[in-house]
Amino acid sequence: MKKYFNLFDLSQKVNYKNEILSGLTVALALVPEAVAFALIAGLSPLTGLYAAFVMGLVTSILGGRPGMISGATGAVAVVLVTLVQSHGVEYVFATVILAGLMQVSAGLLRLGKLMRLVPHPVIFGFVNGLAIIIFLSQLDQFKAPSGDWLSGYPLLIFLGLVLFTMLVIWGLPKLSKAIPASLTAILLVFGMAYFFNIDTKTVGDMASIEGGFPPFHFPDLPINLETFMVILPYASIVAGVGLIESLLTLNIIDEITQTRGRGNKEAVAQGTANILSGFFSGMGGCAMIGQSLINISSGARARLSGIFASLMLLVFIMFGASIIEKLPMAALTGLMIMVSIGTFEWASLKTFNKMPKSDILVMVIVTLITVFLHNLALAVLIGVVVAALVFAWDNAKRIRARKSIDKNGVKHYEIYGPLFFGSIAAFNEKFDVENDPSEVIIDFAESRVVDMSAIEALNKITERYHRNGKTIHLKHLSADCRNLLKNAEKIIEVNVLEDPTYKLMVDNI
Repeated sequence: MKKYFNLFDLSQKVNYKNEILSGLTVALALVPEAVAFALIAGLSPLTGLYAAFVMGLVTSILGGRPGMISGATGAVAVVLVTLVQSHGVEYVFATVILAGLMQVSAGLLRLGKLMRLVPHPVIFGFVNGLAIIIFLSQLDQFKAPSGDWLSGYPLLIFLGLVLFTMLVIWGLPKLSKAIPASLTAILLVFGMAYFFNIDTKTVGDMASIEGGFPPFHFPDLPINLETFMVILPYASIVAGVGLIESLLTLNIIDEITQTRGRGNKEAVAQGTANILSGFFSGMGGCAMIGQSLINISSGARARLSGIFASLMLLVFIMFGASIIEKLPMAALTGLMIMVSIGTFEWASLKTFNKMPKSDILVMVIVTLITVFLHNLALAVLIGVVVAALVFAWDNAKRIRARKSIDKNGVKHYEIYGPLFFGSIAAFNEKFDVENDPSEVIIDFAESRVVDMSAIEALNKITERYHRNGKTIHLKHLSADCRNLLKNAEKIIEVNVLEDPTYKLMVDNI
């Protein structure tokens, strides 16, 4: 447990300038995102902003991945829409608290290691789908507050400012990296709009962000089994979506920084943040890949950037709303478009002729589900299931049997490849029960009995030989295979041939 309270690595060198400037950039980018996601969920803008502050601060302090940013997210907002419409905001707060408890439990049970089961094509598909979502979500900014698409002079002004922002973010690092390009672009566009009195869409056109310190609030709803059953399905989905998105984002940041985060610690931090968010009038959330990439690309590597971003967001809400509401949306739109371009795994397009077709299929499926359903958890789960089925199918075709008859007239079947539910049909086809001699040995030195289907297959092949008056032995079973057979001895009767000279391999798990 002490690892969870080892908050800061004091041996880490911290570039304070980069951390503070990166944090300020992230804080500015968090405002429209948090407001937009709150409105998507049918909640007040401050509910999203409070969630962004609490989530960002708690995960920056307690999280397992320094530099990663958390806040109110679209993935969580989409889940909560129906609950808001049917039961109201108080049930949202209770749902977020319950989801947080689930996430803390997952971290303490060390379930973060399950992310190892996510194949690389699934991660590629997830990242590409998320990049497309980030890009498509920015198209709404090309609409006027009335909901109509911009046209004429307003469109040219907005598009020009967006392109200028993108040009600065792309070009400035080639000249100097003294100041984060994203922050420079935002400040330049803000200055142009202010000093030249350019009439363009601003943050204030979305909603007012003015408020006070997040108020502590115990959810006002009946505490009974009926309430629990209402929020349980939503809490489970929020917890699952939050963990999947957070741990995948952690893996992506790990690859960029060539360091290693701690998934279980991050799960505990995400859960703690959601619990506090629910008690402090927030809608909850998880890691934000867009803001995290802004932070990392601006040079941040420590916890300070996330802490500073959260505190600055609170300052904006309490004291700086009038200034931040004048910030041109074009600057933030250009920033997020550049984030989407940087997020997309362009290298994955080059692998279409090099990767196995099954991996390409998985990657495309995950991307499409992410883009069209906006359900990141479902996309990842389906991707893992499809990848697992493809793996099972490939392994099912790999089972082989080498046949020989020794000088004593005993026939040997040397099995190669795993025996499991997918390979039992091919396994059964290897044996010639009618024409085999009276004694047969099946050698599993190069195979493994994996599951119940495999045990049942051994049971049936044994029965077939017994009905023909023949003896069958199983040889070279590994320790775990013997345990499987021992546990199933009430439903299967096999003759395991002892071989004291055989050295069993022991898995080091």
